[in-house]
Amino acid sequence: MSIRELYTNSVNWVTDKELWQGFGTSVLRIVLILVICRIAVWIIHKTINRVVLEREAKRPSSQGRRMTTVGKLMNNVASYVIYFIAAMLILSEFGINLGPLLAGAGVLGLAIGFGAQSLVKDVITGFFIVLEDQFAVGDVIQTGQFKGTVEMIGLRTTRIQSWTGEIHIIPNGMINEVTNFSINNTLAVVDVAVAFEEDVDRALEVIRKTMAGMQDENLVNAPEVLGIQTIAASGVTVRIIAECKPNTHPVMARKLNIEIKKALDENGIEIPYPRMVTFQRNEKGGVKDGA
Repeated sequence: MSIRELYTNSVNWVTDKELWQGFGTSVLRIVLILVICRIAVWIIHKTINRVVLEREAKRPSSQGRRMTTVGKLMNNVASYVIYFIAAMLILSEFGINLGPLLAGAGVLGLAIGFGAQSLVKDVITGFFIVLEDQFAVGDVIQTGQFKGTVEMIGLRTTRIQSWTGEIHIIPNGMINEVTNFSINNTLAVVDVAVAFEEDVDRALEVIRKTMAGMQDENLVNAPEVLGIQTIAASGVTVRIIAECKPNTHPVMARKLNIEIKKALDENGIEIPYPRMVTFQRNEKGGVKDGA
């Protein structure tokens, strides 16, 4: 090719109106894609931040950092998805065939999914545990045979410490059912046995006065004496209930038992005790009760 022909072709390419119109149209489309992408990211981030702030306001201040972390994670995931879609659209504007790229990405994702099914399940379950606020660090929960205080919630595992000190590390994918003992107030139930020979009305009055004077930071309402729960051969059982803060009912039950025992001792009210039965032979060789 001569220099003159090369020059002519270059001039024709530069002055080609259809070429520049197509190039301008592609540039406008790319700019429009980027603008729409930024607007979509802004709207999604605002929505996520609002939801996170509402959930954060319902939790103690010590757990605000966890909700902030969840918000950042969701923002990043949303941004990556939108930017990936925008990149695919921009590549299509340059005439690149996206079919092989998408097919390769699909095959790679399928291989990863089959090879790490349990990991994907753990991560997805952990994400929804945090998102739905099913339980938080410091809550006392039970899942399956494990019960204890939640020490750590991760996207893959949850760590629970039992009351005897053992640490249970549970994959999130195995958490199918959860009982949370730290959300609502609990009820301490105490049964007190009173000897059959005692004046029941007097015993109830002593217990009521004792319960009315109970003061404890874990008590929500004053303990209530329900009355006689059961009648046995050696005595009667009086039931007392007390509404207390979440997961404090075992401690309150022990304190109620102590105060009731002291009050009964001070007023000379006895609890049932086993009868000692002896047998004596009579003159005819029979046996009679010598109790």
